Amino acid sequence: MKAAIYKTFGGPITIQTVPEPKPDPQGAVIRVMATGICRSDWHGWQGHDPDIKLPHVPGHELAGVIEAVGKRVSRWQPGDRVTVPFVCGCGLCEQCAAGHHQVCPNQTQPGFTHWGSFAEFVTIHQADVNLVRLPDRLDFVTAASLGCRLITAFRAVIDQGRVSGGEWVAVHGCGGLGLSAVMVANAVGAQVVAIDINPTALELARSVGAAVTINAREHENVPAAVQLATRGGAHVSLDTLGSIETCRNSILSLRKRGRHVQVGLLLADYSQPPLPMDRVIAHELEIIGSHGMPAHRYAAMFELIRSGKLQPERLVKRTVSLEEGVQVLMSMDSFNTVGVVVIDHV
Repeated sequence: MKAAIYKTFGGPITIQTVPEPKPDPQGAVIRVMATGICRSDWHGWQGHDPDIKLPHVPGHELAGVIEAVGKRVSRWQPGDRVTVPFVCGCGLCEQCAAGHHQVCPNQTQPGFTHWGSFAEFVTIHQADVNLVRLPDRLDFVTAASLGCRLITAFRAVIDQGRVSGGEWVAVHGCGGLGLSAVMVANAVGAQVVAIDINPTALELARSVGAAVTINAREHENVPAAVQLATRGGAHVSLDTLGSIETCRNSILSLRKRGRHVQVGLLLADYSQPPLPMDRVIAHELEIIGSHGMPAHRYAAMFELIRSGKLQPERLVKRTVSLEEGVQVLMSMDSFNTVGVVVIDHV
């Protein structure tokens, strides 16, 4: 099969022919029909993830058709249309038993713990636990775009942020994850303030549900601008970018007893940011982490898509070949990409 592979962190990513994978007894091999390009893959390529062993194939936002299943798989068969959360649980531990597969201590992640979906085929472990059947009306490109961005945003807004109708939600960073958070919050009736430095991204945020947009380059004090726009601060604020500045701004954007949800990855030099704990204590703020979403929660998200309240296809701005996708991935540190880019052919 053809796959995009790199042999050194930060080094060239090339298209090569490599052996096709085989399923383990409880796993499945998926023929990749579409795969999203995510900044998490860029972090992996840069060497920010300790799970990655070289040489490596990136890619974790995928949709496709089951090619083969292991002998101990009971729920799936070749030909089934599926997707998968980027965090796959073992199905046996305490966290998985409680339904929290996204924090399984024995988790696997395609594109991180093993070769990913920038390839014609990808292996998924514990298929009966982790695979998700695609609705017939959901195409592969849209399904791949759900990947880690929309599912992560859905859990961050709905399950972790506990957003309800009428609340003010601030979203710091309008990449694919942030735009997904804007869309989800709007779908459940919240009023959204979107913050970014890219006017095009802010325009897209407004088109998918933001009531207010703030260009961070035009405001010396972003939290003050959010406080003004929301008449006292956001009830829930999300850092969907993952930087010291956006994390701090998100916390300071909250009204009293508000909830900060850290969704964007804080890695490398950003991994231990200084936080305004004086404000956290005085205003009784909550700081909440959010990491992916388990397979069993997809049904609730699919229902919002079916109803038309969520329209993830609006965030897909371009489809590219595998070779073109490599170039998109390698340039993600420039933040020039607006919306979601999906690889849909080799």
